[in-house]
Amino acid sequence: MKKVPLKAKSMTFAPGLYIVSTPIGNLRDITLRALDVLGAADVILCEDKRVTKKLLNAYGLTEAPLMLYHDHNGDRQRPVIMDRLAKGEVIAHVSDAGTPGISDPGFKLYRDAIENGHPVYPIPGASAVIAALSASGMPTDRFLFEGFLPTKSSARKSRLQAVEKMNATLVFYEAGNRVQKFCKDVHEVLGDRQIILAREITKKFEEFVRGSTSEILARLEKETFKGEFVILIGGISAEEWQRENLDDETLRRMLANMLENGLSVKDASQAVAKQTGLGKRQLYQMAIDIQAAEGGNG
Repeated sequence: MKKVPLKAKSMTFAPGLYIVSTPIGNLRDITLRALDVLGAADVILCEDKRVTKKLLNAYGLTEAPLMLYHDHNGDRQRPVIMDRLAKGEVIAHVSDAGTPGISDPGFKLYRDAIENGHPVYPIPGASAVIAALSASGMPTDRFLFEGFLPTKSSARKSRLQAVEKMNATLVFYEAGNRVQKFCKDVHEVLGDRQIILAREITKKFEEFVRGSTSEILARLEKETFKGEFVILIGGISAEEWQRENLDDETLRRMLANMLENGLSVKDASQAVAKQTGLGKRQLYQMAIDIQAAEGGNG
């Protein structure tokens, strides 16, 4: 049986700015509510009319009025959009793919709308960041999204150094023609970590390339990948993070507290070693120094 696209319902929406998520690849990954808003909007702000028309035509929204809004005309268009919002219009904003405002300049538009007292409504849906994370197999309780890094290696390495000690899954965007250079810098700055290259998400040739950075680099020497990627990199473990961030003053406080509660030097140093993953010998000597400073007899 031939599949019939879903149609937008004829609905009335309150005036305001609607941030509408659109598919990141597969055109059927759109919510019914998104279709309703797009069908009711007085105008749809978009990056590229050709891309947005393809989506709208797939769902029979051929009469939807479009207005360009992107990096190059944003400063000029925002006052026009504010005037239309002030007149009580329903304005939808879409990007070429995914959730607007994520790694694009949409936030400037939303900020202006909020500052001018206009309501801003999120219409959630597809996001490449969340889609990649959900299928990655990497920890998702904590993640850091860095978007596109600078194209120059020195600036890219500087940004990587800033997140080197993060106890979180690191998420980046990158273009296919720069993936190899990106991975080389990752290997140099972060070491041989686990990494995933997610490409063509939701499309026919969707692929998650998994391995260590050295393994991925070896593969990139033989293969060429096109398109845009979501790249996920493992962060340092909680134990490593704790070791990196525990200074001597913090350790002394931990040991002193245990000594004050009646633990021996040996037991106190063992307890803190278990909590922090640090060596018992270093902590034992620190505990002795604390007890000596307090006039104890060891």
